[in-house]
Amino acid sequence: MSIRHSTGRAVIATFALALALAGCSSATESSGSSDTASSSSDAPGKDTPAVGFIMVGPKDDYGYNQAVYEGSEEIKKEFPDLEVLTAENVPEDDTAATTMEQMIDKGAKLIFATSYGHLDAAMKVAAEHPDVVVVQQGNTITGDIPENAGTYFGTVYEPMYLAGIAAGASTKTNKLGYVYAFPIPQTIANINAFERGAQSVNPKAETITVSTSSWCDPGKQQAAADSLLSQGVDVLTQHQDCTATVIQAAEKAGAMTVGYHADASSLAPNGWLTGAVWNWGPLYTDIVKTVIAGDFVGSQYNANYRVGYKTGTNPFVLAPFGPDVSADTQAKIAEAQKFLATEDGSPFVGPVYDQAGDIKVEDGVVPTYAENDAVDYFVQGVVGKLAQ
Repeated sequence: MSIRHSTGRAVIATFALALALAGCSSATESSGSSDTASSSSDAPGKDTPAVGFIMVGPKDDYGYNQAVYEGSEEIKKEFPDLEVLTAENVPEDDTAATTMEQMIDKGAKLIFATSYGHLDAAMKVAAEHPDVVVVQQGNTITGDIPENAGTYFGTVYEPMYLAGIAAGASTKTNKLGYVYAFPIPQTIANINAFERGAQSVNPKAETITVSTSSWCDPGKQQAAADSLLSQGVDVLTQHQDCTATVIQAAEKAGAMTVGYHADASSLAPNGWLTGAVWNWGPLYTDIVKTVIAGDFVGSQYNANYRVGYKTGTNPFVLAPFGPDVSADTQAKIAEAQKFLATEDGSPFVGPVYDQAGDIKVEDGVVPTYAENDAVDYFVQGVVGKLAQ
């Protein structure tokens, strides 16, 4: 992990010492969990080192929160002397800070705040508890930031580019549909990469977008899917936390689907193409090791930690391919993945034009991960205005 320097060692000295004192105790047998309604009666005390995870939705959503929970389970396996605290359905408001405070009361010295909207609460808790490391999943932070705070994420637009290749090669109507929540840079980069992947094998492919203005609202998701399918879309994908509704809508309509966050291929045995799936375990493990070693520093050096195909610590995998993805397409995807891992590789190698035809990335230029994290426009081939 690249957030490594010497300041802030006091933050983790307590954590490392507590871990050493814990020895080989049977921590996993009494692993605590919490949610916004109640706390587990077998939650640890302050003498037991703990790591906390707060999730904005349920752990079995076939999506974002399920991937987080599966990553937290990997921490249990990798660090049997740590307690792992989890909290589901934590809103993006003051409840998040309260939930983190409860975890700190139970001994947490490292907390993963995993939703985009948990940022303010995460920074507040970090400022009030300098002996606790708080890392937030997905944002970019700047300015006056506590040394014990940071963010992390993966360049998930890279596997979405690969999934776009599968979609572009499989579509019969040349119309792809994208159900998304909010017009944040992560979402925009995913949509753009998906379209550019599709165009790389099918220049006629276009991606039609619909915003739900919600991370998980099955009613809105169903309406968005129905709208896209009525326009002739024959491949649906999404940037939603809970993914089952859109996938099942595509399958029922006889359309194809690309998954996101977690492998939901079981929901679409006929129309599944592939999916960009988070595999948080290795990255979470790296962060915990960094914290235990006393090497974590947030704002003073690299507050925004990003990993992708270029870094070698990939927090994502492509889900298995479905029956409509030919061997030839799979070979093209494999070659594209190798390209993305090179110095010159990116879904956004210039020239890149926006919807108005204005150039955004000059010919031959490879934008940095940081630049991709700040994208605020749709590329040519994407249909629909950015939601307000």
